[in-house]
Amino acid sequence: MTAEDFKSQGNQAFSAGQFEEAIKFFSQAIELDGNNHVLYSNRSASYASLKNYEAALKDAEKTVEIKPDWPRGYSRKGAALHGLGDLEQAAEVYKAGLQVDPNNAPLKKALDEVEAAMGDGGANPFGDIFGPAGLAKIMSNPKVASIIAQPDVMMKIQDIQRNPQNMNLYMKDPRIMTLMMAAMGLDATVATNPEDAAAAANAAANDTAYTPPAPRSESPKRQQTPSTRAPEPEPESLTDEEKEKKQKRTESDKEKDLGNQLYKKRDFPGALSHYDQAFEIDQTNIAVLTNKAAAQFEAGDYDASIKTCEEAVEAGREIRADYKIIAKAFGRIGNCYMKKDDLLNAIRFYEKSLTEHRTPDILTKLKEAEKLKAVREKEAYRNPQLADEAREKGNVEFKNSNWPEAVKHYTEAIKRNDADPRNFSNRAACYIKLLALPEAEKDCDAAIALDVNFVKAYIRKAAILLAKREYMKSIDMCNEAKEKDVDGKHTAEIDQQIYKAYEGLNQVQSGGNREETLKRAMEDPEVQRIMADPVMQSILKQMQEDPRAAQDHMKNPAVAAKIRTLINAGIIQTR
Repeated sequence: MTAEDFKSQGNQAFSAGQFEEAIKFFSQAIELDGNNHVLYSNRSASYASLKNYEAALKDAEKTVEIKPDWPRGYSRKGAALHGLGDLEQAAEVYKAGLQVDPNNAPLKKALDEVEAAMGDGGANPFGDIFGPAGLAKIMSNPKVASIIAQPDVMMKIQDIQRNPQNMNLYMKDPRIMTLMMAAMGLDATVATNPEDAAAAANAAANDTAYTPPAPRSESPKRQQTPSTRAPEPEPESLTDEEKEKKQKRTESDKEKDLGNQLYKKRDFPGALSHYDQAFEIDQTNIAVLTNKAAAQFEAGDYDASIKTCEEAVEAGREIRADYKIIAKAFGRIGNCYMKKDDLLNAIRFYEKSLTEHRTPDILTKLKEAEKLKAVREKEAYRNPQLADEAREKGNVEFKNSNWPEAVKHYTEAIKRNDADPRNFSNRAACYIKLLALPEAEKDCDAAIALDVNFVKAYIRKAAILLAKREYMKSIDMCNEAKEKDVDGKHTAEIDQQIYKAYEGLNQVQSGGNREETLKRAMEDPEVQRIMADPVMQSILKQMQEDPRAAQDHMKNPAVAAKIRTLINAGIIQTR
């Protein structure tokens, strides 16, 4: 965005009463154009609206410095000084401005108000209220002892003593107002805010009665008396060029709204007609193009929608449009390519959209496109015939004890056909040889999931469990393999595996010191959990007293699994 764009947004925020937002926009404009006197003038007005007269004065002084022959700068500076209570200096500034433009009506009016305030004693109607007599009354009042003891309060009193006119600088400090009332002999608790305190003090200074105000509701803007009110700031008038831009945008938005209404009714030709008119009126209104692209998308004209979005991006880049609009255009291009079944381009433009502005909607669409692309690539690569060829190559390498090379061929076979359990089972055999047991077990589970009757996968998983010294689980897996081996083709291989498992189990139960075996077993977290279970403790006690009870408990699958774990660890002996 340009400095003029930020200035325009600042003026709009000011007109809406959003002074803090206006300051942000004017500050951004100043960063781009630090010698534009109008920007400092408008920011000064915004600060003054927030009663931040110090900042308003600083910007006003910068305005005069840049453009000393511009009357509005003196008006800003005088208003800031007026707000700070420095009426004499404000009057001098207004007079300096009138030397530049003797017929300037706002400067004349402001000078009259300041001089009227000074004539009424507006600079300080309370004279030497903090003189010796006033301080004596304050010191004798116990209600304000804690206030007068504060160092910054005494500094303010001393400043007022040096220059009574500076009283105006501290009128908003309730502590000063409370001390003023105490100095006049008034009840220091009569008022609860600076305005009421000032009214009470003013009444006392003029020897009139003070009547506390009735309860009132808080108002965001308190009214000041005409004699002391600083002029209300206004933003700098729009230039003819800015007025023309604003008028164009208003007319363009009207056409866009008409298009939106027809879009909702799914009258896409009618909507497109209004969108075209809207963009013809104001070619900086990029939102019109993204709306037009949406209508073309809904009408099924995806190529036209892509072209319109590309135009929106190009035009948006030129005027430094909001990145969210650019992101929306890229996202819509991605949607069009999804409809055209062009996943590569869809992913590319979704990623571009997320680079501009990250939104959950586009992120979800990107993930869906990437997932669909992966599935398509996998399906395109599938070829059962080539999978069989790769598996045969793997078998050759396996027989030659070249396990790593065999794994590569089996992996290729899986990529070509992941529905054949033999590919997973054969790769598991290689992993067992390479002692990559977790990978081997995962492949066995995959083979069994594809074919629950694939006996070889059960046998190989039993071998893995044996290697992990989980003897009882290995035996259980062999028993499952026997159930699946209905024609008895693998009986000898299964029996051999069972024999190895029992042999390993016997070595655990008979080898070494019994205490050492128990100690080693109890280091296993799973064994610890089983032994700590009160129900298992009761079962084990019952089995010890009556060994025949074990047969009944083994009928419960959960209990049987725990008993097998204890047998495998050597806690329970089977002999």
